[in-house]
Amino acid sequence: MSLDGPVFIVDDDAGARHSLRALVEAQGFRVRPYASAVEFLDHYLPGTPGCLITDLRMPDMDGLELQKALGPQDSLQIIFITGFGDVPNAVTAIKSGAVDFLEKPFDDNILIETIKYALSLTENAKKKDETSGFSARLKQLSPRELQVLRYLLGGHSNKAIAQRIQISPRTVEIHRGNLMRKLSVQDLPHLVRFAVASGIEPIEDGK
Repeated sequence: MSLDGPVFIVDDDAGARHSLRALVEAQGFRVRPYASAVEFLDHYLPGTPGCLITDLRMPDMDGLELQKALGPQDSLQIIFITGFGDVPNAVTAIKSGAVDFLEKPFDDNILIETIKYALSLTENAKKKDETSGFSARLKQLSPRELQVLRYLLGGHSNKAIAQRIQISPRTVEIHRGNLMRKLSVQDLPHLVRFAVASGIEPIEDGK
């Protein structure tokens, strides 16, 4: 892994962009900031390996559109950040190959560790190893825990899940805690990333 990056930062908020740049540069990474997805694409040489940190919601072209424009074969590892995060958008980002999806305010240390992880990836080998281990742990889930997991991937709250499957919200919390423990994940973004990579289909509205 090369600590000098490059780490590309795309955020239309000047204050957020400058703060991110200062944080990441302080850790020894080489940073290239851009005020919009269009500006980034104008300067980016396709196939350049590195890490892209992009805001989700931006005018003209948002983060998901930028990810699509880069294409699945590009060498960049993408980290999404947003103040308006929701699970369905996280699912879309991860399905398209993003490394992670961090909601503001995020822990600075988590971001730095995620950047290091992104830059350490080679050809998806590490992703495949992690997904393989996660898929094996999925077999430990009970049918009810797997059902709760699929509802979580669909963006449903504990209360909404409880109403859908006619159990108490407290019972949903217990199932949620059990499945995260069995799957060895600490937070929802990582749960989403591994579950999607393992082929778990979400239960969305109307299903």
